[in-house]
Amino acid sequence: MLLANTISGRILFHSVIKIRPMKTLGSRIAHYREKAGLSQAALAKACGWKSQSRIGNYEKDAREPNLEDIAKIAHELKVDPAALLLPGASPSNISIAAQPTKSFRYPVVSWVAAGAWAEAVEPYPAGVSDTYEFSEYDSKGPAFWLTVKGDSMTAPAGQSITEGTLILVDTEAEVAPGKLVVAKLPDSNEATFKKLVSDGGRLFLKPLNPSYPIEAVDENCRIVGVVVQALQKFY
Repeated sequence: MLLANTISGRILFHSVIKIRPMKTLGSRIAHYREKAGLSQAALAKACGWKSQSRIGNYEKDAREPNLEDIAKIAHELKVDPAALLLPGASPSNISIAAQPTKSFRYPVVSWVAAGAWAEAVEPYPAGVSDTYEFSEYDSKGPAFWLTVKGDSMTAPAGQSITEGTLILVDTEAEVAPGKLVVAKLPDSNEATFKKLVSDGGRLFLKPLNPSYPIEAVDENCRIVGVVVQALQKFY
C-alpha cells in the first residue's frame, strides 16, 4: 500500500509494509523451525519424541509445552529459550539466566521395579530408543534412564524416590556403600533399585521404605550401575 504526503509542494510516496507479529508461542516455534530448515517430523525426532504431532500441536497452540520441552526445542533450533517464550526477545532487551554449557541425551530404555525383582534390560548404547531425556550429567560410561515402579524407595522422611520418577543410571560410575544402585541377577533379566549399604563387612540392598525387606548381595547378584540423577515430571 502507498501513502502520499505533500511537503513543500512535493509529493512523497511511502511504502507501508505489513508485518505479521509472532504473537503466540506456537507461531514462534514454527518460525524458528522453518528458519532452521527442519520439518516438524525432523524436529520431533531431534527432541527424542516419537511423533511429529507433538510439534504440530505446539505450533497450532493446541497444546502448551512445558519449560523442559521449550528448552529441548530451543536447543535443537539453536535459539535462546527466551526467543520462543517472549515476542521480540533479544539480548538488548532481556536478561537471560546462565545456561549449562553442555547437555547430554540418554535413552529411556525400560521399566524397573523399585519394590520387587522386575523386568529390566542390559545397558545398551544411545540411539536404539524412541524416547530420550536430557541431563547436564556427563556419564563415565554407557548410561540410560529407567522409570521407577513401586514404592520401596518411597521413604516416610528424608531421601525418597517415588513411583514414576526417572532415574539416570551410569554403568561405570564408582560403586560404594551409601549410593543408590540398580542391581541385576546375572542368570536372568531381573533387576531392582535399592540403596547399597554395608554391615559387618557384608553388602546389602536396602529399600528406603522400611516396610520392605533388606536383600543380601551375594555372588549371584551384580551391580548394573549407580543412580546419579532422579527426574520427576508432573504431566
